[in-house]
Amino acid sequence: MTILDTFGDFTPGLSSPICGVFDIVSDDVVDLPNVTRAIVLESGGDVSVVLKNGDAITLPALTAGVIYPVRVSRVLDKGTTETGLKGLI
Repeated sequence: MTILDTFGDFTPGLSSPICGVFDIVSDDVVDLPNVTRAIVLESGGDVSVVLKNGDAITLPALTAGVIYPVRVSRVLDKGTTETGLKGLI
């Protein structure tokens, strides 16, 4: 049986619900497979990122389980203490 998706023909936007997730592996050179709509951590820690516009920043002392609405193109290994990071799209 096919599952009904009433909103399947709507164009997703940044205020739409999250529709996908992927594991993030920090890397100082390689971009993520998708720019995120948000990130979530399995445990707390610092996360060094390159934002969609190219700015680099370390997000300090993030809390596990909180959805952080940041558009990230890369998570840097240097400066990131978090290991269980997910990208939400």
